[in-house]
Amino acid sequence: MSLRTAFNDGLKEAMKAKDQRRVSTLRLINSAIKDADIAARTESSREGISDADILILLGKMVRQREESVDSFEKGGRPELAASERAEIEIIRAYMPKQMSREDLAATLKTLIAELGATQLKDMGKVLAILKERHAGSYDAGQAGPLAKELLSPPK
Repeated sequence: MSLRTAFNDGLKEAMKAKDQRRVSTLRLINSAIKDADIAARTESSREGISDADILILLGKMVRQREESVDSFEKGGRPELAASERAEIEIIRAYMPKQMSREDLAATLKTLIAELGATQLKDMGKVLAILKERHAGSYDAGQAGPLAKELLSPPK
């Protein structure tokens, strides 16, 4: 089942259950996907974004909400932080299990060996393959610095 179908089915179920938080979150996701579809359109292609791109979009949505949680907690607004955490849980339910830092490091080491990457200039190739094969299952904020660390010469 495609992610789009999963979101639409989840939205229907949430509406029947009168789960307002879930309904609003799934509508936000559908809206973000439609915006990305429109942005990806070209003269020759009217296709929407792929499931891999949707997973990347979901990852961005989670990161945005995590930043909001930090801001709300610093600002003394625990009720808004709790609301953002609830949205994060709903979004993550549609994402693959996230790799731990150790798993991400092991995956990057495997890709580096597979590609024969030896220098920092190879980092883009490594991250592109990581994105292609494991979209949505890792923290992109950790992947870049970790790849840089692994490709840097020992000090």
